Amino acid sequence: MNYRLAEGISIEEHDGGGFLLSLRPLQLIRLNRPLLALAQRLQHEAVTPASAAEARVLDSLVKRGFVTREWPALDPLNQPLVSIVIPVKDRAAELHDCLTSLSELDYPPEKLEIIVVDDGSRDATPEVAQAAGARVIPSGSIGGGPAAARNRGAAAAQGEILAFIDSDCTASKQWLKELLPVFTEEQVAAVGGWVDGMHDAAPLDRYEAVMSSLNLGRRAMSGNAGGDTFYLPSCNLLVRRTAFNAAGGFRAELQVGEDVDLTWRLRDGGRTIVYLPKGTVCHAHRSRLWSFMQRRFDYGTSEGLLQQLHPVRGKKMRLPPLLILPLLMMLISVLSFSLLPLLPALILLLADGLRCRRRIKSQGLVLPLFKVLCARLRATASLGYYLGYHLLRYYLPLLLICSLFYAPLWLFLLLTLLGVATVDHQVRKARLALPFFCFFYLCEQLAYGSGVFMGCLRLKKFASYRLDLQAE
Repeated sequence: MNYRLAEGISIEEHDGGGFLLSLRPLQLIRLNRPLLALAQRLQHEAVTPASAAEARVLDSLVKRGFVTREWPALDPLNQPLVSIVIPVKDRAAELHDCLTSLSELDYPPEKLEIIVVDDGSRDATPEVAQAAGARVIPSGSIGGGPAAARNRGAAAAQGEILAFIDSDCTASKQWLKELLPVFTEEQVAAVGGWVDGMHDAAPLDRYEAVMSSLNLGRRAMSGNAGGDTFYLPSCNLLVRRTAFNAAGGFRAELQVGEDVDLTWRLRDGGRTIVYLPKGTVCHAHRSRLWSFMQRRFDYGTSEGLLQQLHPVRGKKMRLPPLLILPLLMMLISVLSFSLLPLLPALILLLADGLRCRRRIKSQGLVLPLFKVLCARLRATASLGYYLGYHLLRYYLPLLLICSLFYAPLWLFLLLTLLGVATVDHQVRKARLALPFFCFFYLCEQLAYGSGVFMGCLRLKKFASYRLDLQAE
């Protein structure tokens, strides 16, 4: 495995050593001479660790965001047998497109096994699968759900790697070749890839292409034991068969959230899961507004049960006091229709910048005050985004009701929606006009938040609303 210095990281030399410096977020690591030399190599070329100790150092820098991994190309002489499992019910046309894409994979056919698990179809789905040369297995029920169907397919599979894809998806030619190299690391149990939209004619198609919960973004991620909520979606998921069996497969009773549950259990078992923004699968998203909102509502209902099954995993947010206070002053300014609270907000931001600059200087690095202030302003804006997103995601229906009795809340909600949606519109690079994006964004948060509430109400447990606030 190779490593490189991450984008946006600079090296600052000082007194025979130096620092790795990140401004987004503002953080630094002191380097002795050997580490400085290693960092300079990382800046100009991909580095393969020379020892286990060096690999541990590089992995620790990856976790801090200073270094990125580069996975080696797949060894053509040692390619694993892959069993592709497709659950399906009454989707003959979509399955035909899916199987056609799999027939064009850049992977040796003798190393592929394609299993279609029919969940009681009443159309020509089984015939389409057989005509394409796939192995067809009945799920044993009618509409038992994708989780149970995937388990049935996995039980019949012979491959070392199980590759899950949905029947309304198509795979890119390099799907397997771009994701399989991750399994060269023995600790990795599962890897997921980029999920794109299959269609882009309708505005909602273009929204879903970047905002679907199946799309995990443009940054590679990994996770093992811990309390965060990182997961991999099952429409583009490769899993070691041994790890899948050890975890007990998918929970067959879950109709939504089964992929979240499985990948969390893999992590709880001490294994690593990895996401790469490649190995593309295209998904036919729901392009009708009502069905889109229904699906988001369904996703929301799974939160309560997932929280009950995995109480250690929760929502955590760090709240630096000198950044929270300016945000509170800005909120007071909006709700009171007054500019006066903005003055103490600016003073607090300046005090925070001076404090950070002094702390950095104490470690031997002098940065211009302007650069530090810009970094802390970005941190404040980022914190405002996450708080605003959380409010919209979980409390929008309640806030809309409250705004009927307290008019200033309308302005606060409007500014929050515009601010948060604009950030996602820019970061996600949506090919959609901002007003359309904001409208779909509003519909999504309303549907998802309502689903979370209904799911918790059914269970009579509201732990999904618990937010672990940590002062910094």
